[in-house]
Amino acid sequence: MEQENANETEENPPEKQPFRIEEAIGALAMGLICLISILNVIVRYATNVSFAFTEEYSVFLLVIVTFVGAGLAYTNNGHICISILVNKVGREGQIFLNSLAFISSVTMFALLVYYGSDLAIDEYLFEETSPALGYPTWIYTMWLPLLSLAVLFRIFQVQWNELRKKK
Repeated sequence: MEQENANETEENPPEKQPFRIEEAIGALAMGLICLISILNVIVRYATNVSFAFTEEYSVFLLVIVTFVGAGLAYTNNGHICISILVNKVGREGQIFLNSLAFISSVTMFALLVYYGSDLAIDEYLFEETSPALGYPTWIYTMWLPLLSLAVLFRIFQVQWNELRKKK
């Protein structure tokens, strides 16, 4: 019995998942959030003083995690859908709903690129600074359109791969 299982694994090795940079970036950002937060709790407990920068960095890292997660969700076909509806509409309905999800996602992230760029440029021109550290806020805001572009890239990549599978 064991010999049969060994032969099966040699002939059909488990499929390797491709490395996705989003997974590494997301893990790094989440690890940094945990580290910053636990250090803040320890210092606050020991000295009754809180690090002001921890909230600013944590919010910035959470934005990164959110966009990285959005890209991964779309790549893994895990974007939001109403399964009971999608499963009952048939093949033509599923194609329509997938197309609607694609168009909606592209529209939303394109708007985020446009308005995020506009916001970052305004913050740069008006020299806005963050309340805790006094850093220019455009340093944080510029990531909104850049990460939106990365998600758009993944959305188009997934759609392209789906179209190639059908041919």
